[in-house]
Order: sequence, then C-alpha cells, then structure tokens
Amino acid sequence: MKKEFLLVGITIVLASCHGRQTSEHESCTLKEALHDRFLIGTALNTSHYDEKDSIAVALINRHFNAIVAENCMKSIYLQPEEGRFVFDEADRFVDFGLKNNLAITGHCLVWHSQAPEWFFTDKNGKDVSREVLIDRMKTHITTVVSRYKGKIKGWDVVNEAILDDGSWRESKFYKIIGEDFVPLAFGFAHEADPAAELYYNDYSMANEGKRNGVVKLVKSLKEKGVCIDGIGMQGHLSMQFPSIEEFEKSLIAFSETGVKVMITELDLSILPSPRPDTGADIATSFEYQQSMNPYTAGLPDSVYAKWETHFNAFFKLFLKHHDKIDRVTLWGVIDADSWKNNWPIPGRTDYPLLFDRQYQPKPIVKTIIGEINH
Repeated sequence: MKKEFLLVGITIVLASCHGRQTSEHESCTLKEALHDRFLIGTALNTSHYDEKDSIAVALINRHFNAIVAENCMKSIYLQPEEGRFVFDEADRFVDFGLKNNLAITGHCLVWHSQAPEWFFTDKNGKDVSREVLIDRMKTHITTVVSRYKGKIKGWDVVNEAILDDGSWRESKFYKIIGEDFVPLAFGFAHEADPAAELYYNDYSMANEGKRNGVVKLVKSLKEKGVCIDGIGMQGHLSMQFPSIEEFEKSLIAFSETGVKVMITELDLSILPSPRPDTGADIATSFEYQQSMNPYTAGLPDSVYAKWETHFNAFFKLFLKHHDKIDRVTLWGVIDADSWKNNWPIPGRTDYPLLFDRQYQPKPIVKTIIGEINH
C-alpha cells in the first residue's frame, strides 16, 4: 500500500517492503519482497561470474539471492576427456556465489545431453559395459561434488530422465545401466557431500504422464532409502503451454511426495512456435521463418500486456503455494541472455525474462512486488 506525504510542496511516495519504507527511486527488490516466501534465483553465464558485465552483476546482486550455472558445470565442459577435469569456469562461478552470499545450485551431474561422447564408448567406439559406465559416473560425480563440498547448497543430480508419457528416456545411461543409474547417481552424490541437497530436474512437468512418472520415481527412491531432497519443475513456458491448472496439479503432487519443490529454468516465450507443447528438448530444432520472428523491432505494448498477464498468473500460483516452494529461478538475467533467442528456431528475438535488453526491470517486476505487498 502506498502513502503520500506533502512536504514543502513536494509529493514523496513511500512504499512498504516488509516494514521497510523506500522512496520510489529506491524501490523494493525481488529478493527483499520474497524473503519470507522462497529464494529467487537466476542462471549465470561467463560474463556474469567473470564480472565482465558489470551492469548485470549489479542487477544480480540487487534482485537475486540464488544462482545456478547455465553451462559451465555440465559434464562436457567439466570432463571433456576421461580423467582430465577442467574446473576453471566452475571455480569462478562458485567463487562469485560465495563472494556475494548467494545460494548456489550445481547443474547438472547426470544428463544425456551435453555429455562428452567418450563417457559412453570404449576406444573402438562401442558402448562400454554397465560396470564401466557406473565407474565413470561415480568418478565424475565424486570428483565434482567433493571439490565443492560445503560450498554448493544443492545439486541437480539427474536431469530429464523421464519422457512426457512417464516412461524412461532411452538415454545411454538407461540403455547401458538400466533404471539403477538414478539411485546410483544420487547415492554417489550423497556420499561425496552428505550435507548437500539433491534434486531431480525435468521439463514439461505439467504433463500428466510425466507427473505420474516423476512421482513414481521419487517414491521409489525414498522406499529404497536413497537421499532425494527436491524436485525441479523447469518453467520453460509459452503462451499456450502448459496450462496453469495442470502445472498446479503437478506442483501439489510433487510436494505430497515429501520433498521440496523448486521452479527452475523459468522463462516465458512470447514468440509463436511450430509446436507449442515442445517442452525444452534442446535437440528440437525448426527452420527459420520470418513469420516466426515477428518482434525484431521491439515488443508492441498490447503484446507485452498479454505476456505480463500470463507471467503474473504463474507467479500468483507460486505465491499461493509458497509454503511448498523452496526456490524460483529464472533461466537468464536479461532478454539478450536467453537461450530462447535461438531455440527452437535459431536467430530470433524473444522477450522471455524479467529484465529487458537495456537491463531495466519490466513493469512485471513492480507488478510481482505489488502482489506480494498487497
């Protein structure tokens, strides 16, 4: 609620942010407004943790209290060749988080995509045995998690192992090891850092089939005594998919398994898509068409208004269920950073995040804060 005071002919507007009064030039930040609801995070790229983009760094420290690595902790970068670990970028990412007192999530330990080819093959290019792949997985997880023991709050241990219908993705991990690769991965991570939280992360989590498949997986892990602390619901949204109602059903179902729920990789694409329900499979790609890139000169106000209404509806859902949600993380800082500019159609101009290409908060930021303080 805003209050106005008349002082020497000058109107000063004060706003309440959890009891702290601020001028309109020093508005409440996202992390301040949300401090008793959930962590608010963002994904970082090299320009952020190397502090080359000083404007973005200031924005990160002003509005966010949690970070995740967009790419530098994926296995293809951490261990490009067997036994040769490259930690330079990951170290700088973690150091940035520690220096700025940010909750750090490691992303991700086991993922079928962006894994080095050697991981699954022998010197002749043939698939390795089950025992060899388990050993390689254990070495990778143990080496990485041990290095950051006590520094990283939680890990996306397994990423995107379940298909939309609830069945197993037939990745190399699944084909060679079988379903056991998931409990094994969580076990290796827990052994390396017993204090770190461990998460399962996936996209299209509002689909009923995937919802049921993930619930079944989490219950199975818990029945086996495997440590799993949370589920990451990737929030790669479009204007058509998913529905808020189905997203809410999944959020509640996941919470009822007894683990934390996180909204991860949050963005909302305004652009048309050849397949609106395509989820977030990075292998999906469509040929460029001008009709699929309509806003190269900027986003019309009327279109932005629809985008904000839709984004705010999801954020209202998060606030409604804040007692079930541990963290909400945007997948990027400003629109120019977003992977949506090149996926699923390369070379487009999208507007999926909370801050524009000029590093300015979109009106949605004030709207969200207003919802919280209402």
